[in-house]
Amino acid sequence: MTVLALDLGSKRIGVAVALPGTTLAMPLEPIVRTNLRNDLAALVALLTERECRTVVIGDPLTLSGQRGPAAETADAFVAKLAAIWDGEIVRIDERLTTAQSTKTLLNADVSRAKRRNLVDGIAASLILEQYLARQRRGG
Repeated sequence: MTVLALDLGSKRIGVAVALPGTTLAMPLEPIVRTNLRNDLAALVALLTERECRTVVIGDPLTLSGQRGPAAETADAFVAKLAAIWDGEIVRIDERLTTAQSTKTLLNADVSRAKRRNLVDGIAASLILEQYLARQRRGG
């Protein structure tokens, strides 16, 4: 089963995919946000095209583990997605995934312009890898 992961941002939605039978998450092109209706339509089209039955969405908790404004915004997005798509939606704590992906790109000496286009997909890959590791452990 193909699984997609999302890193919800205000300007872009980072996307990563894990193909059936693999444990490797690969970043895809981000979805550039325009408005909620278009964002959801693009996402559902991608989920349908990839024949996904599960999408893993980063849960942007605060560093102390609390639900703040970003988590509430993500909750609203997930509720809207659940209303128009009947697959499984899994939430994964995404604390520090964007910072970790930025650090990885900095260490690889990727230019600022290229980092902007890559960081969201790498963050989504990290979210997906957490999910895949949890699945391997049976939970």
